[in-house]
This record gives sequence, structure tokens and C-alpha cells, in this order.
Amino acid sequence: MSALSRVTLLGVPLDPVTTHEAVVRLMALLEDPAPHHVATPNSEMLVEAHRNAAFRRVLQHAALNLPDSVGLLFMARFTGQNLPARVTGVDTVHALCARLPADHPVFLLGAPPGIAPMAAAALIAKNLELRIVGTFSGSPRSEDAQAMIDRINAASPHLLLVAFGAPAQDLWIADHLKDLPSVRVAMGVGGTFDFLAGERARAPRVFQYLGLEWLWRLVLEPRRWKRIWNAVVVFPLLVVRHRQNRSS
Repeated sequence: MSALSRVTLLGVPLDPVTTHEAVVRLMALLEDPAPHHVATPNSEMLVEAHRNAAFRRVLQHAALNLPDSVGLLFMARFTGQNLPARVTGVDTVHALCARLPADHPVFLLGAPPGIAPMAAAALIAKNLELRIVGTFSGSPRSEDAQAMIDRINAASPHLLLVAFGAPAQDLWIADHLKDLPSVRVAMGVGGTFDFLAGERARAPRVFQYLGLEWLWRLVLEPRRWKRIWNAVVVFPLLVVRHRQNRSS
């Protein structure tokens, strides 16, 4: 898919793909020895990118930006563009790893200690050919970078899944992908490992279908209210204002 066909919201390009199409694109990237950064932006991340020029530039240069929130679909439609589907990090990782052959090894980086190994076990249970060559909780702190780089390089993965949360995971990938010669795709996946490990429950499908997953999260995790506010209120207001400024 050419860059010209991408949807743009608040200066961030988004790829209009379904989960199946995203997996096809990812498989193609894994066949290319060059390094590729894949991000999974949601509404909250676009608010952060609007405020954080460095993060915005990272997303602008990503090989693939998968739209991981219903809010992006709604506001794309509002601006006369089209995103056909929400493409979540967890669904994409599930679908990709379910068909990944053994010659594309995987490394899981991030999440609290103990979570990544459980996520790895869940993925292997769906595909016994899947080669997960390492897991490491790590952190996005600069003082930890070399130890993580050494550990990843010793395992020589093709696919690196990074779960530091945004924007830290994508900034880390942008800074260090050049130091990871075996990695063909480095993908920021947010809380995906928590879901795979069964540490967090996904919203019921009816909430996902109606675009009310934010309400489910607010009830279960009220401490996340500020993040939900940014996604549900601040993001659409920024898009409306941005559109008005462009048309004036």
C-alpha cells in the first residue's frame, strides 16, 4: 500500500488495513532483511504525538501504523477519510504468531517481570512451530539499553515485540533498532503481553463493537481516567480544531 493511500490524523499517517491485511503486510516485512518499525497508535497516542514532536516524527517514519482504537475510525470518517477496521495490537500479535514459521524467531521485551514468559507460553500453545527465542522485562531507561541490546542480539530474533507502553516503546525502537542487526520488524504492542498472559481481561465484544471499551476500562481501572479523557474528549476536539484551522 502506498504512502499516498494512508489516512492522516493530527499529522500522523495511519494504514487503512484490516487485521488480516496487517498480518499479510507484516509477513512481507519479515521477508525483507531491512529493519522496520511498526506502531499501533490509538487516540491517546495521537494526543501525545500532537504535544510531543519527537514522538510524532517517530510515528511519521514508521513502516506501518495500525489503527488501534475506534476513535481513530470515527474521526477518520469525520474528516472524509476511511479506516476500514480497528486493528488491535493483541489481535495482530495473536494472528501473526499463529502463522509464523520457525524461521522467523521472536523476542518479547517489556511488561512487568513474569508477564512476558506467560505471554510466550500462550502464543506457543496456538502454534507449536513458533520459536520464541527470549523474553526480558527490561525498561525503557537509557541505563538499561545496552543490557537489553546485548540480550536481544544474543538471541538473533527477526520479530521484536516491545511492551513498554507509549510513547516509551516507540521512542526506544526508534533509538535502538539500528543496534539490532537481526531484527526485521520491531513492533510496539503496549499492554498486549498482559492480555496474552491473562493478567488483564478484554472488554466484552459488545463494548468493543459499540466503541465503548473506554467505559469498560473506566469502570475496571478508574485510575486511568486521565488517559481515557484524552482519548474520548481531547482527541476528537483536537481533530475538529485541526480541521477548522486547515479550512480557514
